[in-house]
Amino acid sequence: MARDYYEVLGVSRDAGSDELQQAYRRLARANHPDVNKDPAAEERFKEANEAYSVLSDPEQRKRYDRFGENYRQVPEDWEERVGAGRARSGGSRGGRPGGGYASEGYGGGFEGFGGAGGVDIEDLFGGIFGGGGRARGRSGPVAGADQEAELPLTVEEAYRGGRRSITLEGTAGPRSYTVTIPRGVTDGQRIRLSGEGGRGINGGERGDLYFVVRILPHPRFRVQGRDIYVDLPLAPWEAALGATVPVPTPGGETKVTVPPGTSTGRRLRLRGEGMPNPKGKPGDLYAEAKIMVPPRLTDRERELFTELAAVSSFDPRREAATKGAER
Repeated sequence: MARDYYEVLGVSRDAGSDELQQAYRRLARANHPDVNKDPAAEERFKEANEAYSVLSDPEQRKRYDRFGENYRQVPEDWEERVGAGRARSGGSRGGRPGGGYASEGYGGGFEGFGGAGGVDIEDLFGGIFGGGGRARGRSGPVAGADQEAELPLTVEEAYRGGRRSITLEGTAGPRSYTVTIPRGVTDGQRIRLSGEGGRGINGGERGDLYFVVRILPHPRFRVQGRDIYVDLPLAPWEAALGATVPVPTPGGETKVTVPPGTSTGRRLRLRGEGMPNPKGKPGDLYAEAKIMVPPRLTDRERELFTELAAVSSFDPRREAATKGAER
């Protein structure tokens, strides 16, 4: 059974967005594979990514809070379906506030559904919880419902592609699937598994299962479409004089030429180094300059910086004001 996402991040169930973000960043920094070489750290990193991806999304969090580890198998419009089902059945059962609907211990069962006068969960959700459904007077085969589940991927996994085994939990028990991930898959892209969806009725074909890709937050890379953005730390002399420096990409390290006179915020474009695109033009990678200064100066460094301050007429505040006026 998957660990509770709140437990993974070490926060309470009423944690706000800022608390979630702080907890995620702390775990991501501590367990990122580039920083922590402990074999178990990568798994903790992925676990934290998945937990934050779900809990930082209000709609996903709402479903997770109601259904627990089965939340991926619940349609996004489940509240509308439940409301419509109660209306068709003539109201709620069980005397519970808000229509008598409750989940038992994260996906254990559904009070107020099924039975005399109740709402049939299988009719509403198309067999998504593993039941076979009932024909209820219909004749002939009826195809099963298509289903969706989220497939969280790190930026590196989406960049490389490959094969992933994933297990979905349901009241009928766990089911495992092998998913082929296209190289350069993007956030929101759907991967179809034919015939792996809801069961059909009266001999009808099964529906399809769609895995919806969700690119997880990354401590280093920011992905927009197929373009990737990354911070590029520079020493003051590298920015002033120009240099060729290494820059990380999801596919490995490459080099970028920093022009002389580069200031913080300048974006250096590396064509074709973004997300691959098997069907067309790949994205670009943008390295954004961030000038860093030594936290502690040696005597010689202090001497040189003092000498530079004495001979230089450069005024960064006047320069910034001039550029602002030009805009």
